[in-house]
Amino acid sequence: MTRASDTRGGAATLSKEGLPAWLEPVVHAVETVQPLQLSRFLPPENGAGRQSAVLILFGEGERGPELLLMERASSLRSHAGQPSFPGGALDPEDGDPHGDGPLRAALREAEEETGLDPAGVQLFGVLPKLYIPVSGFVVTPVLGWWREPSPVGVVDPAETARVFTVPVADLTNPDNRAMALHPSGHSGPAFLVESALVWGFTAGVIDRLLHFAGWERPWDRDKQVPLDWRS
Repeated sequence: MTRASDTRGGAATLSKEGLPAWLEPVVHAVETVQPLQLSRFLPPENGAGRQSAVLILFGEGERGPELLLMERASSLRSHAGQPSFPGGALDPEDGDPHGDGPLRAALREAEEETGLDPAGVQLFGVLPKLYIPVSGFVVTPVLGWWREPSPVGVVDPAETARVFTVPVADLTNPDNRAMALHPSGHSGPAFLVESALVWGFTAGVIDRLLHFAGWERPWDRDKQVPLDWRS
């Protein structure tokens, strides 16, 4: 199991030992999915882009499996106000971006943004690196099991507006699914959950994970919502 010290100089590790049975489809999806099955936006071949990582953390709540999400502060330069996975850019102390650096960065950022105790997190998988063209981030999605849940909440209001969990049952509910329509005309998968519109990179990754884990339920892809759906 990854311990808190792993984010401060130790070697972060991956382990599938002792995971709950319901996570097995996710583990299989992580092991078999190909980059282009996740996104058409892949890291530039010239190595451009800022290395970063996000933590896709599965826990078990009162209504079964759930995901930890946060809403970014509206004052941030990149992806302001968007619901997202905890995460951010790799720091030099995180180490090799092609080694365990993304694992350490995902845990460190989650701790900084949500107050999560990394000692209670078991990292079990890593998805292929993806690219966010609008911000130039090369993102490594790191998956974890919240084996020992800890209290979470806003640590720094300048970075995080709120922290919340979403039951997987709500994410797979067809009534909560739609295509988010960007002013540019682009549309992508979205989720209307916990008084939030989850869209963009985060929604795209959740959508693909649900699909390849076999959890997706048929939903109306003709249903569209604007990004300012609450205004």
